[in-house]
Amino acid sequence: MTHHVHNGTADDGYDARYDSGGPLDPDDVYPDEPELDKKGRPVLTAAQKKKRRWKIIRRSIYAFVGIFIVIPAIAFVITYFSVDVPSPQSVAQNQNQAVTYLYADGSPMGKDVPAGGNRQILTADQIPDIMKHAAIATEDSSFETNSGFDVTGILRAVYNQVTGGTGGGSTISQQYIKKATDNDAPTLTRKWTELAKSFKMNQTYSKQDIITAYLNIIYFGRGAYGVGAASQAFFHKDVKDLSFSEAALLAGLIQQPGRSENSKVAHDRWNTALDRMVENHYITAADRKAAVFPTPIPLSEDQDDSTAPYRFISDQVKTELAAHGISDDQYYSGGYTIQTTIDRKAQDLAMQAGADALANQSDKRLLDALVAVDPKTGGVLAYYGGPTTVDVNGQKQKARDWADTPQNPGSSMKPYDLTAFLKMGKGINSTFDGRNNREFDGRIVRNAGDSDSCSEQCTVAEAMKISANTVFYDMVLNVTKQGPVEQAAEEAGVKTKDNGGGNSQIDISNNNISLGGGDTKITPADQASAYATFAGDGQQRDRHFVLKVTNSQNEVAYEAQAQPAKSAFADGDSELSKQIAGNVTKALQPVIGFSKLKCPSGHECAGKTGTQQHTKRAGEPASAANANAQTWMVGYTPSVSVAVWVGGDGDLALHGKGNTPIFGSTIAGPLWQKFMTNYLAGKPAERFSQVDLIGDAAPPSDQPSDTNIPQGDITPTDNPNDPNNPGNGNGGNPVNPGDPNGPGGPVGPGGNFPSFPTHTPKPPKNTPTGGPTDTGDPGGTGDPSQ
Repeated sequence: MTHHVHNGTADDGYDARYDSGGPLDPDDVYPDEPELDKKGRPVLTAAQKKKRRWKIIRRSIYAFVGIFIVIPAIAFVITYFSVDVPSPQSVAQNQNQAVTYLYADGSPMGKDVPAGGNRQILTADQIPDIMKHAAIATEDSSFETNSGFDVTGILRAVYNQVTGGTGGGSTISQQYIKKATDNDAPTLTRKWTELAKSFKMNQTYSKQDIITAYLNIIYFGRGAYGVGAASQAFFHKDVKDLSFSEAALLAGLIQQPGRSENSKVAHDRWNTALDRMVENHYITAADRKAAVFPTPIPLSEDQDDSTAPYRFISDQVKTELAAHGISDDQYYSGGYTIQTTIDRKAQDLAMQAGADALANQSDKRLLDALVAVDPKTGGVLAYYGGPTTVDVNGQKQKARDWADTPQNPGSSMKPYDLTAFLKMGKGINSTFDGRNNREFDGRIVRNAGDSDSCSEQCTVAEAMKISANTVFYDMVLNVTKQGPVEQAAEEAGVKTKDNGGGNSQIDISNNNISLGGGDTKITPADQASAYATFAGDGQQRDRHFVLKVTNSQNEVAYEAQAQPAKSAFADGDSELSKQIAGNVTKALQPVIGFSKLKCPSGHECAGKTGTQQHTKRAGEPASAANANAQTWMVGYTPSVSVAVWVGGDGDLALHGKGNTPIFGSTIAGPLWQKFMTNYLAGKPAERFSQVDLIGDAAPPSDQPSDTNIPQGDITPTDNPNDPNNPGNGNGGNPVNPGDPNGPGGPVGPGGNFPSFPTHTPKPPKNTPTGGPTDTGDPGGTGDPSQ
């Protein structure tokens, strides 16, 4: 037998495992080459795939537990031991820091100091259970059982944020921490620390201590931090004497303390609190049904410190700061210094002139307001809304800010009528029938008198100068319509409730808008801002009071940025907007002299008076039929726009010296002139920009100019029972034409009304065409301006 010796070379396929000796194991065979997929990877069996899949799942679970449970738990424990919960005493100290106000030039205006004695730290037994229950039901129904945070509440808050809903997930403990640290930054770090502190608070203190601490620091409005101060501020009661209905109102206001004086908000929040108190079994359904809204005492003005800033300015500043992230309840907690836009000279002049204008008037019901705005920035230069306090039965109470109270603008609305007209490509040389006692759809519209009337071919420029009501009523009713007038006013800067969130309101349901009557009411602040757009070459800038805010560490908390101007009357076309504004200015310049007013020396100016007539009521003397309730003078130079309002609280038959009616040119006009003359004294001379006229050239004029100037224009009353009401049948009450001191005096002889130069106008874009059919138009075009 022949034996072969194998040396293990590759040539004979020898496997070295044979050298180990012994027989081969049955399974010890040559493996097959693995099957590969298209990418060159081994193809796994079903068992191998299942084994690999579970390995991935197990590793994912381990990673998830480590990342989302173990590590956070360790971090939470570390955070828990590293944080402290601020005491109510320390929080109260931080919530009572003065706010320093500066003028625009950096000079001191005053300090807004928290009211002395308006802070009490109460113990648990000093706060009645009904107040605690009201707060718990309204703010955190799971308070008694949660550990400082509510998981379902957090998930609900996340869902609301994702879906755009409302409602948060903060417990009372979290709210306490948020207020105590004055940190509401939308960051994960802040929220994480807040949760740890809330949890620690619940491990350290009893629920009674927590709700007591919360009610000792939370803000309720009216400058009241803590329920002890709030009970006095709203009801002049010790907190122990609060009824369940009063407790419900205070608890409801916690969410919206800055709107505590808004009656609708207060009622809504009170109802919500009572409903939740029933749900949580703190009161019975019978109690809920019998509850009567607890009307708070009138808001008192408890700050008589002469070093404090003018109260109405600080109120406006607070509102503005809230829009930029510094809420009302944070106001006293930052040690803030606020640099305002207010010009010191302008403010002093406004307050002095406003007080002087009414000092010697026999009618003590007269009120006034003055607002000055810089057309180039939108910054408020001066703001006077009248005295900040009124005496009611021997007690001082906070007065209303008349600069921010809407009133019928009367004929000071007519520049917006004209703006809408100009936007259609029609101009100030267009003509209307300017005669008195014209009938429109069965309504007789009257001018203030013969001196406020002109011919059948009355130019818009002449009508603006003499304030002919019939021309502008016709213009809006038959040419522009009411909607475009509203749009023009809003484009200029009037902030209505529906557009900009302001207090002004414009009603387009009837043609009273054309003469500034009916339910159309505008604040003096908005009038100053809107006319500033005319002064600023058609460039609109929002009104503002704040330049910069720094905190106690001198860090900038807010700084106003230069506003990009908006082309008010022609979107994206600054030249057309400038042309429209310039044409309005051309029409308003002659009004100054016609109203027996003068521009400041060296300065061109323009403006418009306005008067709203009083509605005579039963029992009033016959003279009440000729009395007026609201008067205006709004005017401007290129550097300042000023609105002055003089009137009463409601529709009152007001009178001036000698028991004569007041007009826009009798008190408001001289007040405007006095402020403008003194403020602009020594400042460089100003002239308006020159623009081409829009529309037709001036026709030959047969209108005599004025030498005997009337007292002012009148917008008719809007009394629905008055047969002479232009909105209900007939124009306003007639003015006594025999009164030599009234607006019905004769027009004296003189030269013709000057025609404006004719230029080739820049045609407006998207000019509307067509107009209502006017069968009385001899030209048959249907357009009374032709």
